[in-house]
Amino acid sequence: MKPDFLPVSRADMSLRGWNQCDFVYVCGDAYVDHPSFGHAIISRVLEARGYKVGIISQPDWKDKKSIAVLGKPRLGFLVSAGNMDSMVNHYAVSKKRRQEDSYTPGGVMGKRPDYAVVVYCNLIRSMYKDSPIIVGGIEASLRRLAHYDYWSDRLKRSILLDSQADLVSYGMGERSVVEIADALDGGIDVKDITFVDGTVYRTKSLENVYDYELLPDYRELLEDRKAYARSFFVQYSNTDPFTGKRLVEPYDGKVFVVQNPSAKPLSQAEMDWVYDLPYMRSYHPSYEELGGVPAIREVKFSLISSRGCFGACSFCALTFHQGRIIQVRSHESLVKEAKILTEEADFKGYIHDVGGPTADFRFPACEKQLTAGACKNRQCLFPKPCPNLRADHGDYIELLRKLRSLPKVKKVFIRSGIRFDYVLADRKGTFLRELCEHHVSGQLKVAPEHVSDAVLKRMGKPENKVYRQFVREYEEMNRRIGKKQYLVPYLMSSHPGSTMKEAVELAEYLRDLGYMPEQVQDFYPTPSTISTCMYYTGYDCRTMEKVYVPTNPHEKAMQRALIQYRNPKNRGLVAEALKLAGRTDLVGYDKKCLIRPWQSGGDDGDIRGVTEGRGYAGGKNSGDKRNGSGGKSSREGERRLGGSGNRPKGQNAQADSGKEQWPESRRRERSQGEKGRDAKRARSKKTIRNVHKKKR
Repeated sequence: MKPDFLPVSRADMSLRGWNQCDFVYVCGDAYVDHPSFGHAIISRVLEARGYKVGIISQPDWKDKKSIAVLGKPRLGFLVSAGNMDSMVNHYAVSKKRRQEDSYTPGGVMGKRPDYAVVVYCNLIRSMYKDSPIIVGGIEASLRRLAHYDYWSDRLKRSILLDSQADLVSYGMGERSVVEIADALDGGIDVKDITFVDGTVYRTKSLENVYDYELLPDYRELLEDRKAYARSFFVQYSNTDPFTGKRLVEPYDGKVFVVQNPSAKPLSQAEMDWVYDLPYMRSYHPSYEELGGVPAIREVKFSLISSRGCFGACSFCALTFHQGRIIQVRSHESLVKEAKILTEEADFKGYIHDVGGPTADFRFPACEKQLTAGACKNRQCLFPKPCPNLRADHGDYIELLRKLRSLPKVKKVFIRSGIRFDYVLADRKGTFLRELCEHHVSGQLKVAPEHVSDAVLKRMGKPENKVYRQFVREYEEMNRRIGKKQYLVPYLMSSHPGSTMKEAVELAEYLRDLGYMPEQVQDFYPTPSTISTCMYYTGYDCRTMEKVYVPTNPHEKAMQRALIQYRNPKNRGLVAEALKLAGRTDLVGYDKKCLIRPWQSGGDDGDIRGVTEGRGYAGGKNSGDKRNGSGGKSSREGERRLGGSGNRPKGQNAQADSGKEQWPESRRRERSQGEKGRDAKRARSKKTIRNVHKKKR
């Protein structure tokens, strides 16, 4: 049979001679049959095992009939929010609604609901009360046990309870979904499918549950954030498929949510098989007249070579979803797919990426991980590379050379990111030369995230001196090969542990670098990361140390503005931040200063009035008084004053707009000469290509 898209309508089912689907996959994304999309992989894996799978993409959640367009499936429904958590898809970190959804035809926003998995499952239950429902994907995977939800600012129950689903298939899901399908096909009731690794189920009795670790009751977690921090670290420490225990989370002692150990990693042969399935490699043709699906552009000419990451950054959810053990495809599989790409009509000779969560991880961190698992009590790269770490880029170099040599291929890029500390750990140095000579197009993006070692410690990132060493070696390599190529650092503001002092330290680093990033990532507390746990509880769950957490929108805006201190719109925020940090020495005309002083009818240069009428609401653990509201939490202050922290009414937060909040009188006093200097300064700021460029 000629490869085709899976059925999306009754007419499609008739063309295949089907009267009923075995499974109906309900997804919050548009239907894109490409191996970069989770629904494509799971549906094709099931199809390859002989199951009939239909697709319902982005059903109208306000209409129950939209969930019934393919009829009731023989075995059950599979539900996913899509490639992103629906709340991250909908909202920026400021909680403002995004304008575009790259996973929807035409980029139109609003085609899926908030908390999509819960809404879709309840919609299914309203139509088919007895049909098994299995939820998966990133949203369900990261919400499988009690979790902090940033958007509602509260601790939520396991998604299994709120969705009324029968099972959560967490992680990547290929193994568990096939086992579930075979069990259902064999006549086992979904309530009796309690034995599959990589799944979560609920039960009213622990009589038949064995070898488990009991977590605190959800009620206790609600009452004690410190208890949640401890509970989360138990979860984090049991994500490994070889050493992870079965976990039980009670709800009022009446219902128990049971998380089975993670599914075993796929072998190389299994990875090759998954990516060799007959994908159409594009979006469904019905979307063409709507403008197509924007998300395909970034991945259409890219190759996924691996999954998993042993970098284990605190703010990243990969440990919870893909795990720390690297799984890879063979060279033969990747070369075969690359040849397919070169035959596409719109292929221009460029392979956009060859990688995964971290491009240069091509095998497990050490030999023992595939048999004994990753260490529970230590990281592979943090705070320093483990003595047992295999830092070797030889296999990746060989793969890249094979891809470069293919007919029609002009250049192979690496865009999914490399770990600079891992590059340094490989003392052969061959990869850095290969990278600079063949796989960088003027700029290499890396992620130091911050420069303060105190913040980097909370992030699970190497000390700043490691990044500085990489910068030196990168510059030296480009000098040797005669190329002018630059580093573009990704930076993050307002991460737990970052006070105004550390934010100013980062601004000074950028000043010395001569670089102002066009975009800044404010820390986003997404479900089930160590950093999010810090944000909610105020504790580092690894050590149970108290951590300062910037939560007030105005403080977060100041920290972000410091990174972009050259932007004239940020002047007011920067001046206020410097005064609060006790760093008014950085206001003046010296080359070390970040901003010039306001001129108020003279050249006295004072910055008085910067904070007039504004209280400063600090973050968590900032002392006995959490802000200027007599010790109440900063979030209470935000709610009371309409999200503007502790400032009087009428002085709106600058967190999102960046609008200056200078008194009107001071704005009038600004001389035309000062305005001209601002404009000249903005025009003369160094561009992105000058990052890390040495002055000669």
